[in-house]
Amino acid sequence: MADPNVPQSKKLSPENWLSLRKVSQIFFLLLFLVVFLWSRREFYLNSSLESGFKETLINLPLRLDPLVMLAQSIASRKLLLGAILALVTVAISLLLGRVWCGWFCPVGTILDWIPVRSWKKKSPAVPDKLRGIKYALLLIILFAAILGNLSLLIFDPLTIGYRTLTTAIWPVLDQGFTAVELALFRVPFLAPAVGWFDSLIRPAIFPAHPAVYRYGWLFGGFFIALVGLNALAPRFWCRYLCPLGGLLGVLGKYSLVHCEISENCSRCESCLPACPTGAIQQEGHMFCDPGECTMCMACAVDCPTGQVNFPAKSTRFFHQPYDIGRRKALFSLGSAVVGVGLLKSNLISDLPSPKMIRPPGVMNDMLLSTCIRCGECSTVCPTNAIQMAVFEGGVEGFWTPVLVPRIGYCDYSCNACGQVCPVEAIPPLNLEIKRQQVIGKAEIDRNRCLPWAENQPCIVCEEMCPIPEKAIELEVVEVRAEGGGTITLQRPRVISHLCLGCGICENKCPAPGMAAIQVSAHEGNHSGRNQHRRGHGD
Repeated sequence: MADPNVPQSKKLSPENWLSLRKVSQIFFLLLFLVVFLWSRREFYLNSSLESGFKETLINLPLRLDPLVMLAQSIASRKLLLGAILALVTVAISLLLGRVWCGWFCPVGTILDWIPVRSWKKKSPAVPDKLRGIKYALLLIILFAAILGNLSLLIFDPLTIGYRTLTTAIWPVLDQGFTAVELALFRVPFLAPAVGWFDSLIRPAIFPAHPAVYRYGWLFGGFFIALVGLNALAPRFWCRYLCPLGGLLGVLGKYSLVHCEISENCSRCESCLPACPTGAIQQEGHMFCDPGECTMCMACAVDCPTGQVNFPAKSTRFFHQPYDIGRRKALFSLGSAVVGVGLLKSNLISDLPSPKMIRPPGVMNDMLLSTCIRCGECSTVCPTNAIQMAVFEGGVEGFWTPVLVPRIGYCDYSCNACGQVCPVEAIPPLNLEIKRQQVIGKAEIDRNRCLPWAENQPCIVCEEMCPIPEKAIELEVVEVRAEGGGTITLQRPRVISHLCLGCGICENKCPAPGMAAIQVSAHEGNHSGRNQHRRGHGD
């Protein structure tokens, strides 16, 4: 028991620091979710941003990600003003080490909260040399970026978080809440309360109309597998695979504040099972690798003699076999060159599908070297038209944005995707210019169209066309009726040079299954020459 006559130090105890870290994790995870939900609501209600401040706030998490901003700047050969915010994370890492991973990262927080096995009882059996995978992946991403390829940014933890929330977690929660609401609404005296509650959560939390995403099981399964790796070792992803963790680990080796184990350590080894990333090792003495330490403070809490400290002084780290070396760098360079070469040669990647429609203003060649695969455009699309490509764009275009008209259409009065994109892979066009962008061309399949194939009246496509001049005209014809006599029909025809390819005609077509009118990609989307819609004939 402490002597009350002896002045007590005001320095926070390890337990206090551990509690503060947990508060930080909760706060930044909630902040990540709030920004995610606010972006959906903001664009659903307004379809645009009113200020650059809102754009910065919505994109803040990704712009603080140094790996995303660095790789994208290298690949696009362009430094965006918002990318400078990543220097904040770099500065914090040089000062406090890999603190991002332990205190701020939402994926890291979830991995902390879902321990698949009770890892405090025994150390993981995974070889330490596998830690080098994250450094190799980091180098491959950066070397590939030099060659204009960003495909492997699908492994950045923040892009994983956005894609998983958008395509898997939130749709499932929405369906669950909808099912519960429908069940309760059938109870007469609960119906008013259910209606009131529904007005509160839509569109503030869930969309007004059910969101549908293709391959949601794939994105959700990827994240479940990531969490499931905790069965092999706590924070397996952070230890062995995370490329952002690799970058911050390199910075952490030169940080001012770091974990230090005193020479007076009794070697009781209490700290070994306490460390969630296995950063504490025994190399003749107890040693904490600053490149692996996430500054979680668990070791200091579990140390019975108080021999674990976090001094602010220069550190001398011991090079580990898994750290970046000449062999690993050469292997990564070779892998990047071979991989990107194969993608560019189309030996393992098919040519883009003619049905692959990109968002307005996007040129396919440029998109592949600028898109970070975060899925934010899909998050804010009010009609759910923007989906993540799986097969359409080949391997290089994996998880880049495409429009799927049968699911949704490009709203004539919306330019949200370009405004929310944190790296301008989708150009931030104003509404007037966006309305002039040709993203595809509609074609009518006369073998499926009701007026053409079955002599049944239908003019849905013409009615829904949002273009003032109407890109679909109706041809009035007299046809023979089944019971004899004639009937007057209006058969639709596409005016090609007026069509934008927005896809609303395909989306609203009443034909079951495949629509009778379908949109194919405009040639400019694949050739890199997006053209103005006016002045082009059929």
